[in-house]
Amino acid sequence: MKKIAALFALLLAALALVACGGGSDTTGGETAAAPETTQEAEGEKEAEGGTAGSAAAVDIEADPSGQLAFTSDEASAKAGKVTVNFTNSSPVPHDVRIESSGGEEVGGTEVISESSESATVELKPGEYTYFCSIPGHRQAGMEGTLTVK
Repeated sequence: MKKIAALFALLLAALALVACGGGSDTTGGETAAAPETTQEAEGEKEAEGGTAGSAAAVDIEADPSGQLAFTSDEASAKAGKVTVNFTNSSPVPHDVRIESSGGEEVGGTEVISESSESATVELKPGEYTYFCSIPGHRQAGMEGTLTVK
């Protein structure tokens, strides 16, 4: 039930971002077949994340069972202001931090448990690493690659 509530909150956040997208183009109605996997759904959400003049969004979720893992180890976004929407429905505290290829931390979310958090970071094209900064979590494999185009 908590997972459904978290997904509903993410859907509401995505709708709010789309509504704030600016412009008056009403011809861009999108209809798509339901994706077959969670990764496909995440890829479609990320692809929808940006058009000229609007921010991109990336949805990242911690493993809901409490394992030291994200549900996906890959994400992508368009360059510019990228909103990281992080959901952690487990009681184990996690966050999402973004690190450049040079090892510089460029931003991320606060540590949360059983909730959702968003953070906006300015990203140039390239590859970044997203990870959980709780001691031991990244070392246990809680990281992924964010490709910015």
